[in-house]
Amino acid sequence: MSSYDVIGDPAFFGRVWAEDYDSGPELDPTPAVDFLAPLAGGRRTLELAIGTGRVALPLAARGVPVEGVEGSELMAAKLAAKPGGAEVPVTIGDMADVPVTGRFAVVYLVFNTIFNLVDVRRQADCFANVARVLEPDGAFVVETYVPDPSRFPDGKRVQALWADVGSAAIEVYDVDLAAQRFVSQKVIFTADGIRLKPHAQRYTYPGELDLMAERAGLRLAERHETWDRRLFTGTSRSHVSVYRPV
Repeated sequence: MSSYDVIGDPAFFGRVWAEDYDSGPELDPTPAVDFLAPLAGGRRTLELAIGTGRVALPLAARGVPVEGVEGSELMAAKLAAKPGGAEVPVTIGDMADVPVTGRFAVVYLVFNTIFNLVDVRRQADCFANVARVLEPDGAFVVETYVPDPSRFPDGKRVQALWADVGSAAIEVYDVDLAAQRFVSQKVIFTADGIRLKPHAQRYTYPGELDLMAERAGLRLAERHETWDRRLFTGTSRSHVSVYRPV
């Protein structure tokens, strides 16, 4: 089993990240919720890799019936412990399989999570299985960064994250540029010792995602740079893409 298979396993991800997942840099869910709520129109909605509910809980608070798929029981437990979290149904399973029943008006993946599927075939499986559960007028929404291989000269990168009186951290990347995959290690130094927090991704360009969608019977309906519908251009560093059944 490769490092990608181990680190890319959602249960492993939960063991490494769940404890302090919500203590990292806060990401405001409001722009995503503002985008998704009218798209759902009060109909059944599914978040893949729902995590601890950063987007799902405020979306549910808008009156949208939200369900989730999550590969980590630890992450799902953190969601359930939050106010309103126990009312959000969560299926434990592989998001690429979309292991749910019935149909949904909206299925969504936020914050680069499609890249957590570290095999291109599993990314394609995810599109195919989303297409299976979408309503005929439904939407699959994907938010990711636009890959920039120039950040990784020779497939390596070391980045200083912070340094203060009690701790310091760096992040080290080892990138397979041909396979578009990387393993990273966040290395945290404290007086108590060293902590390692690994992560793996298979990054995918917008055109590749469009091809996966086409093969699954979906088409690109909208693409924006950000949740506030800023125009997507050739220099955009992120995108929010909306796919609909053909």
